[in-house]
Amino acid sequence: MILIGPITPLYGIWKLPIHILISIIIGIIIFIIGAFVYFKWEIFWEKNYHGQLVKEGIFRYIRHPHYTSLLIVGFGLAFFFYSIAAVVIAIIAVPIMIISIIDEEKLLIKQYGKEYKEFMKKTPWRIIPYIF
Repeated sequence: MILIGPITPLYGIWKLPIHILISIIIGIIIFIIGAFVYFKWEIFWEKNYHGQLVKEGIFRYIRHPHYTSLLIVGFGLAFFFYSIAAVVIAIIAVPIMIISIIDEEKLLIKQYGKEYKEFMKKTPWRIIPYIF
């Protein structure tokens, strides 16, 4: 995405069908939200993870805030670079991350067993509350 994004404004190909300034502003806002979620998760994780299952903080709302932050940042960069190709790449990343999350959850169930299954019931949303 980093290579595709700058090509759009430089060569005028793959432009989003909105004004470039609006796209850049939307991209900055989305990117900042994603960075905020990432750093909130990172700081919380560093302070609280000691080999146990973490169920507090942002984990009360979603089970995989790291993936959430990466998706938000990806869409933010796509809009910032004003690029349809970058948006398509961000969209393609969604099912890839969903597959990764499902695989990771299988490992977490093996590692934490019943405790993780209970956590899954209590926190049903993987990356986006009320959606997935």
